[in-house]
Amino acid sequence: MTSSQAQATNAPNTAEPTRIVVIGGGYVGMTAARRLRAALSPDEAKLIVIDPRSYMTYQPFLAEAAAGSVEPRHVVVPLREVLNGCQVMSGEVTGVESARRAVTLRVADGHIEQLSYDILVVAPGSVSKTLPIPGLTEHAVGFKTLEEAIYLRNHVLSRLDAAASTLDPDLRRTLLTFVFVGGGYAGVEAMAELEDLARQAARNYVGVSPDDMRWVLVEAADRIMPEVSLPLAHYTLDRLAERGFENYLGTTLKSCEDSHVVLGNGVEFDAGTIVWTAGVKPNPMLADTDLPLDERGRVRCTAALRVEGVPGVFAAGDCAAVPDLTSESPDAVCAPSAQHATRQAKQLVKNILAELRGGDQGNYRHSYAGSVASLGLYRGVAEIYGVKLRGAPAWALHRLYHLATMPTAHRKARIAADWLLSLPFGRQIVATGELHEPHKQFARAGKRR
Repeated sequence: MTSSQAQATNAPNTAEPTRIVVIGGGYVGMTAARRLRAALSPDEAKLIVIDPRSYMTYQPFLAEAAAGSVEPRHVVVPLREVLNGCQVMSGEVTGVESARRAVTLRVADGHIEQLSYDILVVAPGSVSKTLPIPGLTEHAVGFKTLEEAIYLRNHVLSRLDAAASTLDPDLRRTLLTFVFVGGGYAGVEAMAELEDLARQAARNYVGVSPDDMRWVLVEAADRIMPEVSLPLAHYTLDRLAERGFENYLGTTLKSCEDSHVVLGNGVEFDAGTIVWTAGVKPNPMLADTDLPLDERGRVRCTAALRVEGVPGVFAAGDCAAVPDLTSESPDAVCAPSAQHATRQAKQLVKNILAELRGGDQGNYRHSYAGSVASLGLYRGVAEIYGVKLRGAPAWALHRLYHLATMPTAHRKARIAADWLLSLPFGRQIVATGELHEPHKQFARAGKRR
């Protein structure tokens, strides 16, 4: 048994600072760790944050990063930069033994560590929810990480490069066909921003015009963007149709083998780009813990954000089934969203402090503030506390709201500078495919010796 394993005990060690382990460095994990560090002295608590990545991604800006309006590095927040006084460990959690108050993780170099905890915060977030559709994992890409956003930007521009360089009309048509599966906020924003980017980029290509491109939205439900009211969703759908988008509602993707798209309504065509944004699921690592999970794989929680029946363990965010006290349904839980995650993190911190210092722990109850979405430059929709905005005002509100909620003044300033520079100079339009295969040119040079 290693020294770190020996630290795992059946009860908290009151002689030492309270060991608070946070699984996940996203909205919940980063916010909770920052607030706990500010409220607790080093003598009171030792904070350890575990995440496979060393940064938090501000996902509402992924679409703008993909479209070139914001530098991709500016939409991520390095955890070690903002979690001063916390220990940040880059690794994957492979188990939680709540009876022993121990967390097992695989760190960056591959070896296994085990950490004891007095209080555990479970917030690993969510991952893309895929379905067993033929060809999906081979030919589609998600839109949930910074890496995927950068890849999509390069990929879309590379399709324009290839289309401008081929004389084959069938290949050209395939290259310029872009399919987005999923009509939630992520899918609509990503598609609208990338179409705007491609439309602007097409001016620089001889023989390629925006009319040559085909943009297709596929949504299984009978409406898009369930986060907003039905009239605003209809308005968004009409604006997309005016821009030439093909919108298939109440339709599923049946197959995309060999990049040949087959829809549930019988429509078939070849596509050079397939983007999957059809929902999320809790992080699969939760299945490797002994925590109670619901039928969807989320951690069962009380309204006070405590894991049911497990002392000393709290959870919040996309991975947690937190009762929605504002709903008329007794079984309703909070939806996975950034708005819930950031608000739950604040209540979670209050309850942990109450646990440590004594006091009442409060329940998480929210009032829905609304939603904002960008549909490309100077276009957007917003619904804030029942007030509906469209067009440029909604687009401006989208930027202002997310700039205000972006962590750190440093990142706010850089994003604002990106926007200001794009006004006179436009977006940066260049595909750098070598980012995905940096060794390729070096290996090729070696073969030519």
